[in-house]
Amino acid sequence: MTSSSPTLRVAIVGAGPAGIYAGNLLAGAVAALDGRVEIDLFESLPAPYGLIRYGVAPDHPRIKGIVNSLHEMLDAFPAASDDEPAATRRTIRFIGNVEVGRDISIDELRERYHAVILATGAIRDAALDVPGVDLPGSYGAADFVAWFDGHPDVARTWPLDASSVAVIGNGNVALDVARVLAKHAVDLRTTEVPDNVLEGLESSAVTDVHVFGRRGPADIKFTPIELRELGEVNDVDIVLYEEDFDDVDPAAASTNQLKVMLRTLNGWRERPQTGASRRLHLHFWHAPVEITGEDRVAGIRFERTAPGPDGSLVRTGEIREYPIQAVYRAVGYYGTQVAGAPFDPARGVVPNEGGRVVGEPGLYATGWIKRGPVGLIGHTKSDALETISNLVADAEAGLLTAPADADDVLAVLDERETAYTTWDGWLALDAHERHLGENHAHTRERVKVVPREEQVAVSRDGALVR
Repeated sequence: MTSSSPTLRVAIVGAGPAGIYAGNLLAGAVAALDGRVEIDLFESLPAPYGLIRYGVAPDHPRIKGIVNSLHEMLDAFPAASDDEPAATRRTIRFIGNVEVGRDISIDELRERYHAVILATGAIRDAALDVPGVDLPGSYGAADFVAWFDGHPDVARTWPLDASSVAVIGNGNVALDVARVLAKHAVDLRTTEVPDNVLEGLESSAVTDVHVFGRRGPADIKFTPIELRELGEVNDVDIVLYEEDFDDVDPAAASTNQLKVMLRTLNGWRERPQTGASRRLHLHFWHAPVEITGEDRVAGIRFERTAPGPDGSLVRTGEIREYPIQAVYRAVGYYGTQVAGAPFDPARGVVPNEGGRVVGEPGLYATGWIKRGPVGLIGHTKSDALETISNLVADAEAGLLTAPADADDVLAVLDERETAYTTWDGWLALDAHERHLGENHAHTRERVKVVPREEQVAVSRDGALVR
């Protein structure tokens, strides 16, 4: 691949971290080979960043650093050619508010690009197969997270009339949900949480949040920062149960991270209760059996578990029941299928080998849609590196079919009157949200615009509300 080679045209479906990492790595790899590449980054939402904007609790200051990094990646390769019109000049173009499979098909993309990379991630909750899971008052964690993050496609209100709630799961999403439920709304005023969410949280009736995990303290899937933040919530007592800590020795932990977390838990065991107005209970060795209630959730039933001789989880036959009025299921995510692309419904992923979609030359996958919804940002970056390395190798080997249609995809979207957004549009929306934050009653860095139509209008008009 050299400067004399035809320009490599690649479409990436999904503008979250997986898609942005892939675009950044591809642009860098092709530049290092003295080649030329044009990358279009398609996103179904009007704004970029995916789960970083709509899937992480707004009180995490480190998220700002990740967003800044992703922003720099999209801004890093400004020009494919100085001779091209300004609208098409960027090496990596962001094309938002376009759903592949609805506004344009995957086949239409494949006709216009040498390669298409699927980076759609996973936004749906994984299923929890227990009786009562569909009762009113039983919620998926992903839906709750989308609400408090101001996702444009979810309801503006959330029922917060339960005083005692259960959160099922022992990962970071469970902790995010539990922390936001337990936290007082006043302590979220300085974050970018939307006003409708603040209003809902201010009226919350919650007093007790119970987090349940199937395994013991030595098997938690949190990260140390997430766990530590839990103990720093104002006017909330952490409640632990001594029966869950038999034979738990931090010194015997398998990793340094786990040692830190077990020490944190042990410190909380010794911390006296303060009489706080809210309590956050951490339960271990609980496998969900049934969500109880007739017209709505009234309780939840668990079977106590224990470690087997070989380290596997065994059920003890002991049943515990807790009176609660709401259940939040944080047991994982499920992949987001792109219409017209291969999909394995059992695993919730695109079947692939090293990022190459099986049986589909020129089609690739990266991120959670490639490997399943596990791992952190670092894993997403290594995923993208593998996929891009294979894509570039295929391009150099002449295995990618040249586009059959040389027309710019924006012409197709214009013809269909699709209200797509661009990188310049995102910069306008970003500035608008910061402007709202500066002028808010509770000054903050930004106030998110929630309605999709308003995001699109600001992005396309580039106008601030004054």
